Amino acid sequence: QVQLVESGGGLVQAGGSLRLSCAASGSTFSINAMGWYRQAPGKQREFVARISSGGNTNYADSVKGRFTISRDNAKKTVYLQMNSLKVEDTAVYYCNRFPSTGFWAQGTQVTVSS
Repeated sequence: QVQLVESGGGLVQAGGSLRLSCAASGSTFSINAMGWYRQAPGKQREFVARISSGGNTNYADSVKGRFTISRDNAKKTVYLQMNSLKVEDTAVYYCNRFPSTGFWAQGTQVTVSS
């Protein structure tokens, strides 16, 4: 199993920005597609963004144009730059392989206030 640790969450005003990081262990990181997911209170976990091993990206319609996923294979880290944050973006954010496995890390809390 690949071990993942998310960080960078916090409290931010609507319209603000945050940058999340996901640090991975394991020698196969560079060949794995990775994704960001989120879960709001009382709701199902949902897909946010993905990036392939070659750097191709895809986003959920709800975040398209506002969020950017990137990766640094040398650092074995995946990032999620979140701009123009909305109250509806409030959730715990998780990273995982894409497609996701059944094993999830602790995630990082993002809270957007009005």
